[in-house]
Amino acid sequence: MAGKKLKAWGEAGPSLSGTLWKLGVLGTVDAIAVTMIMVLVSQELLTQAVLSIFVLLIVNWIYLRKGGLPAKYLTPGVLFLIVFQVYVLMFSGYTAFTNYGSAHNGDKGLAIQTINNAAYRIVDGPDYTINLVKDDSDGSRAFLMTNNIDGQVSIGKDKELPVILEEGKYTLSTECADKYAEDTVNCAKAALNADGYTTQDVAALSEVEKSRYLAIRVLTDPENPNVGIRTSEFTIALPSEATLAFDEKTDTFTALVDDEYGNFFAGDVFKPAVDGFYRIDGVLENAKLDGGWRVEVGLANFETIFTDVQLREPLVKVISWTFMFAILTVLTTFILGLFIALVFNHDKLRGKKFYRVIMILPYAFPGFLSAYVWVGLLNRENGFINTVIFGQEPGSEANFPWLLEEGPARLAVLLVNLWLGFPYMFLITTGALQSIPSELNEAAEIDGASGWQNFRLIKLPLLLISIAPLLIASFAFNFNNFTIIYLLTKGGPSDSGLTDYDVGGTDILITFVYKIAFSGTGQNFGLASAFSILIFFVVATISLISFRRTKKFEEIV
Repeated sequence: MAGKKLKAWGEAGPSLSGTLWKLGVLGTVDAIAVTMIMVLVSQELLTQAVLSIFVLLIVNWIYLRKGGLPAKYLTPGVLFLIVFQVYVLMFSGYTAFTNYGSAHNGDKGLAIQTINNAAYRIVDGPDYTINLVKDDSDGSRAFLMTNNIDGQVSIGKDKELPVILEEGKYTLSTECADKYAEDTVNCAKAALNADGYTTQDVAALSEVEKSRYLAIRVLTDPENPNVGIRTSEFTIALPSEATLAFDEKTDTFTALVDDEYGNFFAGDVFKPAVDGFYRIDGVLENAKLDGGWRVEVGLANFETIFTDVQLREPLVKVISWTFMFAILTVLTTFILGLFIALVFNHDKLRGKKFYRVIMILPYAFPGFLSAYVWVGLLNRENGFINTVIFGQEPGSEANFPWLLEEGPARLAVLLVNLWLGFPYMFLITTGALQSIPSELNEAAEIDGASGWQNFRLIKLPLLLISIAPLLIASFAFNFNNFTIIYLLTKGGPSDSGLTDYDVGGTDILITFVYKIAFSGTGQNFGLASAFSILIFFVVATISLISFRRTKKFEEIV
């Protein structure tokens, strides 16, 4: 009996090769995950590191335990769903209620560090060639500095005066050692290491470690703590003067000198403001320091969309064109696709398969490649459309301005999208027409119905029952058809005379949102996310209403 049980278990258990494969794959995943966790810890992203460890432990538990086969199949899909769908949606939704943008792209600590690093200006004095080192006794960071004027070598620590090293306490480069006796002034990178210190390889340092070395300021004048030596390149250090002083206890910056542009004066105190900037006395109307942080702003981004005067005019223009573009694209592609489907669906037509293959070629080519080809075809001076089809003079600036003026550019976008979109409509209408029973057509002919009456009263209603959902989906797709607009015109031609917002004549909502988020110098991810949420609700509402309306077609049957 025991032998039978053992045999049964052996038959049901995993094979040796399967177990080895599982352990090998799981070990590889663990190795990659551990490496990522170490990177997160080195960058002091402890919350993300702890979460990663927790997920890694759950994954190992799922695959190392006996049973739980459904969980083993579902785990990869669930993880990818969370990372690429759930997290993206949650982050985008959260971003819409923040001021996240190019001026607010980190937390408050990063903003303080950014302000501190920029709060210096170069002053007269010798420059130094440096190596980055750590004190072997306490691990503190320091500069091993070579004065490029007198050749002196010294150790400099944060907010301390440098200590000049005696000869023999440091090692010179071979090249420099040969020159040192005769030429100390031009002995660049003289000191490579010093007794009691370990040289740090810049390339091997994490971003956190680099930022700590960038924050070091070695004092040079005991009577003026505002003047010191700093580096921004890790090789050369220059004397600089501090323009701001940060007080951790009061969480304020104090101006030490007058701003050269007159924005603030010595003695002004900058306090955190509700907009994520340090402003004089924390008042929104006062001057601010460059470098902000993310803060939650509630419905401020949505309020901007509906109340900003600068945004109102271009937004109305963009919204109206977005609807026009989506509706006209669906109508034109549907009409052309249906017309060709009716022609090629005729019983007496020969070579249908050949013609149908030719008709779907534009659909088979990559859309981005077709768009770039059309950019060349529509070129004003030398494009095929102007010089061959219209017979205009090659190289002339008087030719039809495809892509250069708002009206022609919109027409060009619709024509190119018609070229790319009609094969899809041709395919779905061909399938729908072939699904209509031939008995209905024969009955209509017997009753004396004309071809137009047969199409209008029988074929079209039955056709719409099948393809109405696809037409709605096509509208939703073209409502957010970023690819064709961006590749063909990049939203242009630009209309710089409207407002400060970057808006063009062919911009639809999605390309306008893209410009808000990624173009120019004032990227505003929070406002772009708020726009994205509104676009979702607009498309969802239109789709919901349209799907409900399509039920009326079913009453015809």
